[in-house]
Amino acid sequence: MNIYNMTRRELENYFENIGEKKFKARQLYDWLYKKRVKSFDEMTNIKKEIITKLKEDFEFYEPQIIKAQDGKDVHKYLFNLKDNEKIEAVLMNHDYGNSLCVSTEVGCNMGCAFCESGRLKKRRNLETYEMITQILLIEKLQNIRISHVVLMGIGEPFDNYDNVMKFIDIINDDLGIAIGARHITVSTCGIVPKIKEFSKDHRQVNLAISLHAPNDRLRSKIMKINKVYPIKEVIEAVRDYLKENNRKVTFEYIMLKGVNDSKENAIELSKLLKGLNAYVNLIPYNETSHIEFSASDKTTIMNFYDTLKKNNINVTVRREFGSEVDAACGQLRSNYKEEK
Repeated sequence: MNIYNMTRRELENYFENIGEKKFKARQLYDWLYKKRVKSFDEMTNIKKEIITKLKEDFEFYEPQIIKAQDGKDVHKYLFNLKDNEKIEAVLMNHDYGNSLCVSTEVGCNMGCAFCESGRLKKRRNLETYEMITQILLIEKLQNIRISHVVLMGIGEPFDNYDNVMKFIDIINDDLGIAIGARHITVSTCGIVPKIKEFSKDHRQVNLAISLHAPNDRLRSKIMKINKVYPIKEVIEAVRDYLKENNRKVTFEYIMLKGVNDSKENAIELSKLLKGLNAYVNLIPYNETSHIEFSASDKTTIMNFYDTLKKNNINVTVRREFGSEVDAACGQLRSNYKEEK
């Protein structure tokens, strides 16, 4: 078992099961996440016999950063995993802090027509440690503190629910990486049963729904998941979430030229979201060489924005990040070629 897979509560149970006091978990977390040591031998306030047991039961393996690309206020990293699979993470430098876009799976089975990540079918879930070390390695490389995390990289987070929730618990733990709940956002394309489960878990992190269309006919064309969980079911699940958690929900909406960006689409979206404690995040589409969609022009985006505003829908337009290094929303694909 990788040591970074373990929540503090799991470590407390581990120590109690081997006849030790559970406060040892606090000591271990201090070494892992505050002092950032890379071996058990460096943990000088833990008894040698416990160190020996920890060595038998856990490892410290970390993925490797094999490529980095830098753009304006953005850095993209390609990771090589233990089984030689590849993932990407993106660091964004904002005026309010450093935000990391984390991947949760190798590939993605959701198959959204506009997204590069889904071109590689899902190979497997990422383990919790493979998400945790995206943060640890980038913080060390850049000598920074990551203040915000968005689970919007490669993969559908709710398709890897248990590992993602453990990841959130560890990075939110005051003795772990200590990123505040309000600074963590988990995104889903609309897996309704998991939205309901997430609602009952009462984690105070932010929830974002990748909607991208105001009706089933259009959404089913660009998002396969809608054929399983249509918009009505997604909205009902969001209403339940809002009742349970009293937390505002974000609806992500990628602006695709001539597809979902008309005034009629904006009016329909306004009616769909009326009365919800939510806001819409309009995302300028990032064109790629592989997918035949085009970006809406700025005038169209602002007209869409104005229509939502006039219909009392809270709305923002996402700042464009990283397109020059294929690190923008929808562009992560783990491109990698062996160099000769």
